[in-house]
Amino acid sequence: MTHQADFRSLSGVLEVLLENGFDGMASAMSTLFNEAMRLERSMFLEAAPYERTLERRGYANGFKPKRMKTRIGELNLAIPQVRDCETDEGFYPRSLEKGLRSERALKLAIAEMYVQGVSTRKVVEVTRELCGLDVSSTQVSRAAQLLDEELEEWRNRPLGEVPYVVLDARYEKVRHGGSVRDCAVLVAIGVRQDGKRSVLGVSVSLSEAEVHWRAFLESLQGRGLHGTRFVVSDDHKGLCAALRARMPGVLWQRCQFHLQRNAGAFVTKAARRELAAAIRSAFNSPDRNEANRRLARTVKAYRAKHPKLAEWLEENIPEGLAVFELPAEHRIRLRTTNGLELLNKELKRRTRVATLFPNEASLLRLVSAILVEVSEEWETSRLYLDMESR
Repeated sequence: MTHQADFRSLSGVLEVLLENGFDGMASAMSTLFNEAMRLERSMFLEAAPYERTLERRGYANGFKPKRMKTRIGELNLAIPQVRDCETDEGFYPRSLEKGLRSERALKLAIAEMYVQGVSTRKVVEVTRELCGLDVSSTQVSRAAQLLDEELEEWRNRPLGEVPYVVLDARYEKVRHGGSVRDCAVLVAIGVRQDGKRSVLGVSVSLSEAEVHWRAFLESLQGRGLHGTRFVVSDDHKGLCAALRARMPGVLWQRCQFHLQRNAGAFVTKAARRELAAAIRSAFNSPDRNEANRRLARTVKAYRAKHPKLAEWLEENIPEGLAVFELPAEHRIRLRTTNGLELLNKELKRRTRVATLFPNEASLLRLVSAILVEVSEEWETSRLYLDMESR
């Protein structure tokens, strides 16, 4: 377990350095990676170098030199080799792969555009900056296949009891059928029974139509998702229809942030602050009865001058009050989709480099690689909610 912590730390150091573009660190990072890989080989073999043990699963067999070009410079790596291994899968250091999945997927997405002839000068420049070299179609194909297998396994991993689920979508431009389309990236995150957050799944679809949301929810349930009591989302018609079909009886919370923003369209810019304060007063009520009372007071105040707004408030704001059915300690984090919105911003930060994806598979590859790392971080960090307070 100590060695595993070392691997995470070393990979995290590399990713920070890559993100911030430190100079003159290639030699240091080569040393760190080489040490991590040696430690991992010892764990794999269940024996330290020159150690005699009955549990040994094979023998160290030197090192294979490897040069890796990155944005911090060229890394001179020594990949540990093994022989007489008892397992069929062989050995390859996962410490080298961890922390580089998103970077590798980003390279692949752009490199695929470059290889397929749909690149511009900007894309070529970005490809060379990120990859550090020109790539061939064969190299891209092999790397993409290996990465896709890993990501497909993650997308199909079994799920369990997830009491709280948050759903949202964002759009990316993709070439489809000879034209450029805005494709929807459907994402589901959840708070598990143990109080940890997890990215439950991701899908790339041509739209947010009911058929696509329904298929996505069905896939989550097919992987074992159960025990869901509460779902948070916006009021997209396709999503809401899919929820009614696949999760009937589950309590639905309409995002309070979206509700407040939608209400602002009924009044002038100068009047939005007062309206927002009135709506927040209802949302911040100590209980559902008080929220209903404050909402009724706001509706009455706007009935004369803004009858359409008053009607809209009366009809829509109650959809944002379902969160009062939850323990008070859980409400603030489950009354909006803001947590997922922040995740979508991270996706946008990483996907905007590609600008245009050549196909849906390339887009799915990149967002999956990013979400794998996010989910792993959530699942190994501290509790998001204390589920004992339910």
